[in-house]
Amino acid sequence: MKLFCSQKDLDNALNIVNKAISPNNTLPVLNNILIKAEGKRLYFSSTNLEIAISCSIEADVRNEGSITVPAKLITNYISLVTDEKVEISVVEGGNLSINSSTSHTKVKCISADEFPLIPKIEKDQEFIVKTEDLHKAIDETVFAASVNTSRPVLSGVFITSKPDGLKLVATDSYRLAERGLSLVKASSTEVSCIVPARTMIEVSKIITKLNEKEVMVNISKNQILFSAGDVEVISRLIDGKFPDYEKIIPKEHKTKFEVSVEDLSLVLKRVSLFARENNNSVKLDVSSDGKLEVSSDETKVGEEKAEVLIKIDGENNKISLNSQYLLDVLNYVDDEKITFSINDKVSPALIKPLKREDYSYIIMPLKV
Repeated sequence: MKLFCSQKDLDNALNIVNKAISPNNTLPVLNNILIKAEGKRLYFSSTNLEIAISCSIEADVRNEGSITVPAKLITNYISLVTDEKVEISVVEGGNLSINSSTSHTKVKCISADEFPLIPKIEKDQEFIVKTEDLHKAIDETVFAASVNTSRPVLSGVFITSKPDGLKLVATDSYRLAERGLSLVKASSTEVSCIVPARTMIEVSKIITKLNEKEVMVNISKNQILFSAGDVEVISRLIDGKFPDYEKIIPKEHKTKFEVSVEDLSLVLKRVSLFARENNNSVKLDVSSDGKLEVSSDETKVGEEKAEVLIKIDGENNKISLNSQYLLDVLNYVDDEKITFSINDKVSPALIKPLKREDYSYIIMPLKV
């Protein structure tokens, strides 16, 4: 194998596929990136057996071939090369030779024959979504997925594609985030799956760095494929049934108020300093005079009580919530204000952006 390629393109490609490398791989070859020179392109693949990432760049290929190279080493090394063009070749002993105008490097590799076969996916359930829409939808939901793997279905994002749009939902059973978005091209039939949260996080990171306006998504029985330009991300799906979450979304409320995201965030950050000693529990006391009192119980470090101006519709009400769960959603809402709906102190609270109907965030109350 011998080729010449752009250092910038090579650096970008390596950083993309490097995202599938796990620190705890049991097979040495899984710490490597598969590099394959064929035709006029250089192809890259990586996998941890749960997620696989592939991409390609243009290259002046003199001799075709393939090899696997240590991911961390090659990625860090190429980022430090200053030449515009890089020469890559496989030399005697199966080592990778990397040459630029000022350096000549050999890297010990593993044969491409030992690299796992990247699965192919049937493209019978395909839909297309705008890149920016998908990126925002992932960021607004994935943080609500469970980090505890005791219930695997809660450690992923539930995706449902219908002819009239797409929904992403994540929950850890204490809070739930739901985001709807329109599609550029809808799937022919309704299809749904549960995608590991880590996959969704990596997809969001990758697509924001690409100059692609659309992402193509294909769902099969056991896998999902995200395609954008020359980049493909394939992931296994989580087996199981996602909870019937729609029945917990509040359909009515006794109290609804509008509040500034900035004002509420600042107050919550202060109060949460004292609430940490009490499982992040904060009390929200809504009064008809247009004030929201946010307070913590007295702990060994002290207590805090603060007020925020609100626009209220309904009666006085109280509820105790996890301050961190509140701050999480406020970090992702891009509206200046949110609406907060409360029924009573034992029912879920519903948060929505003031000017958007495509997003809902539900928090379960804490027992006082």
